[in-house]
Amino acid sequence: MARDAIPTPDPRQLRLARGALERIRRRRLREFEAMMVTGFSRTCPVCGYVGEFAPVGEPPRLDGLCPLCRSRERHRLFKLWIERRGAITTDMAVLHFAPEPVFEPILRALAGTYVTADFLRTKVDLKLNIEALELDDAGFDLIVAHQILEHVDHMKALGECFRVLKPGGRLVVTTPVIEAWATTYVNPAITTARERVLHFGQKDHSRYFGRDLKDHMRAAGFVLHEFVSVEPDVSTYALMRGETLYELTRPAGRPIPQKKTRKG
Repeated sequence: MARDAIPTPDPRQLRLARGALERIRRRRLREFEAMMVTGFSRTCPVCGYVGEFAPVGEPPRLDGLCPLCRSRERHRLFKLWIERRGAITTDMAVLHFAPEPVFEPILRALAGTYVTADFLRTKVDLKLNIEALELDDAGFDLIVAHQILEHVDHMKALGECFRVLKPGGRLVVTTPVIEAWATTYVNPAITTARERVLHFGQKDHSRYFGRDLKDHMRAAGFVLHEFVSVEPDVSTYALMRGETLYELTRPAGRPIPQKKTRKG
């Protein structure tokens, strides 16, 4: 592969640029402080709050956080999914990984059986590794796993969730995705927290998904539906434009995909 042609800056210009860097940072900080007061009234579908939202995230999103229930954009998208497609009833069993406190009472009230799980947190019903679930086959109607796949071996996690879902059961997933990328970015050379922030956007992420994530979901046996944030929901509920909630269904009658083994 040909090397990119990178010019060599003049040393004097470099000194000027270093001096300008701090001035630019100070100016942008003042501008950001002014932008934090957006003046836009938003509605939180989770708690019902109406008014201005707060900034959240790294880098900050100006009005991503509900100041009442602390929901972020993905939480509000999930609440809309519950209302419009969830169809959660009292005869259903729900497994919720890394449960968000704001959703525990909502899901407990809707489902007949509601089980929380995490590998690190202690205030959950079960300590579970999503890559190797110590659960029986076909035990749950719905699994909720927000912002988890980017932290783990996602193919193992998808396979295990498929296994423990009942036929017709669904897995609901959100995760950072760059749709313009054909393939997921992984880099085994990235080993430190600081490097992971630079390459994957967060210190505990292990990849940045491309649109081939959907192929991986189908390869695990799922039928895929994409619940996408669009207008007028984006401006009404302060959602991220185009953020996708993946609704993955285990088809009735489809067996668990067999793991490939090496010969010899």
